[in-house]
Amino acid sequence: MKRILVTGALGQIGSELVMRLREIYGASHVIATDIRRTDSPVVESGPFEILDVTDAEAMYAVAKKRQVDTIIHLAALLSATAEAKPLLAWNLNMGGLVNALEVARELDCQFFTPSSIGAFGPSTPKDNTPQDTIQRPTTMYGVNKVSGELLCDYYYHKFGVDTRGLRFPGLISYVAPPGGGTTDYAVEIYYEAIKQGRYTSYIAQGTYMDMMYMPDALNAIITLMEADAAKLKHRNAFNVTAMSFEPEEIAAAIRKHIPSFTLDYDVDPVRQGIAESWPNSIDATAAKEEWGFKAAYDLDKMTADMLQKLSEKLTPANLHPSR
Repeated sequence: MKRILVTGALGQIGSELVMRLREIYGASHVIATDIRRTDSPVVESGPFEILDVTDAEAMYAVAKKRQVDTIIHLAALLSATAEAKPLLAWNLNMGGLVNALEVARELDCQFFTPSSIGAFGPSTPKDNTPQDTIQRPTTMYGVNKVSGELLCDYYYHKFGVDTRGLRFPGLISYVAPPGGGTTDYAVEIYYEAIKQGRYTSYIAQGTYMDMMYMPDALNAIITLMEADAAKLKHRNAFNVTAMSFEPEEIAAAIRKHIPSFTLDYDVDPVRQGIAESWPNSIDATAAKEEWGFKAAYDLDKMTADMLQKLSEKLTPANLHPSR
């Protein structure tokens, strides 16, 4: 990767990935794009372009002008939002993806886009879900992700595009706020633990889902993109994971730091239904063997870091703890 175009750069992954890429490859070599402009460090710290990924000509023009050799395509609607707006999700998630793949084909770019555990469904083995297994999702987001995995495989086999991808579990971050995903409770719970000392979960007790702390996710993307292509048997949609937990376990981890924290439940049937269609845990053996994937954070280490970082973020400058 030398000159990198990132779509959806102001989203949960993009807002951190762009900054990490600029540290490694140089600010001028990472072109961030999104459908809107904000005062985010992503906009202020390097090249930024307004881009609607459903506009194929505009995407090609930006990539051509910036002479990119790598496209990291992140622009998408997430699971809960996609279920509420399925037609919009199809048009954005699939239309944007095929446009990005076409640009990668025409300009001979390396290509990355994330998949998700949402690509699995109720008939998928729920425990230690294999890399290669049945994928029959029952959500629009899942349909998009399975279609995207197949489309990336097609562009690799048909046109030789160097496509690569990861099946991410729920991603937890203190930087970007939740963005409409089913696993967002695992981000919101930390915010509310600090602000209110309590949280009401829309996911039911005992519901296990795979999760990963954002630093591990960023490292996985960069490691995969830098990996030797000859060693990649699967290429797209590698299973990756760091931990699997249910709401009571994350609450217990928080109580090690905030003993008075309380957790209640008000289950959202839509998001609960999505969660129940996903695996409890997944097998990341292929990623470990083919390109050396390894996660650094478990639940306790992530919780300690999240609470520390969010305490700093949520404390007003004029209420410094030392005063």
